Amino acid sequence: MARILRAGGIPPYLVSWVLSFLGERSCTLVFQGAPGTPAPVNVGAPQGSPISPLLFLLYVAPLHFSIPRGLMISYVDDFALTVASLSYRGNIRRLQQLFERLESKASRLGISFSVAKTELIHWRTPSQRNSPKCASPIQIKGELFRPSNSVRGLGYWFTPALDPAAHFSRRLALAQGAFTLVRRLSPPGTGLPPYLCHTLATSLIAPILLYGADLFTPSMGTMTRLDTFWRKVQRWTTNCFSATPTGILSVASCLPPVSLLVTHRQRLAALRVVCSPPKVNPATARLHPSFPSLSGYRAPDSSRALTRGLSSI
Repeated sequence: MARILRAGGIPPYLVSWVLSFLGERSCTLVFQGAPGTPAPVNVGAPQGSPISPLLFLLYVAPLHFSIPRGLMISYVDDFALTVASLSYRGNIRRLQQLFERLESKASRLGISFSVAKTELIHWRTPSQRNSPKCASPIQIKGELFRPSNSVRGLGYWFTPALDPAAHFSRRLALAQGAFTLVRRLSPPGTGLPPYLCHTLATSLIAPILLYGADLFTPSMGTMTRLDTFWRKVQRWTTNCFSATPTGILSVASCLPPVSLLVTHRQRLAALRVVCSPPKVNPATARLHPSFPSLSGYRAPDSSRALTRGLSSI
């Protein structure tokens, strides 16, 4: 770790601080309330420390390299390789070669990959979506992996045809589970006051339900299912009767309809894209060169001043 930090131009005093932070650590197991003998910990970083993820990213940074007609992304210890060619077989061959190269770089750092957790998915272009699905597997280190119907990355669920229904079906199930627990805090006629129910709906249930709306747009059928569930949340927030017309639920609960919430999140995502430097954001790099992007400034996610001028929801 010290070699990587020094190569990155980190000041010597900060390198010494990091080595002191990581060194001479131990852990103790507790059985039935009685602590055992401390055991030294010579690898890894303390879990829960805010600096541990940053140190890990610096450590695995040498594993990232440019891929022609491809993309490598990682989140903590998860790596994803995406390539494009004229055939599925060509993609598989390139993925195998890239994994060997990645593994070679990782071995120099003392890093190994859990091959058993490998997932494969074949993306399909719009012209291929009516053709039979590709079932060609990939072989990595003697193990065979067949293509999956869906894969998850950063909470997003992707299918070969990029169908948003698979993603929102899972988000809806998670939101329903959270709502089942939360509604116990405020049964009809008792429990929490409406403003606290509104806080739970906006800060807990809505983020779970709408996660991924910045990338995927729900279909009409999916939107109907989301609306049906969201109306239950609106009724619970206001403690309205079940016979209350749905048209006034949004006003009474101060909870906009799902369609407006989705549009709002997509506009915020678009603002983040156009305000990001093309060098660090692949989506911004695909904008036309004449587009006036702010290449020297990245708008923070918490900046709501940029939303001025958009239609109100």
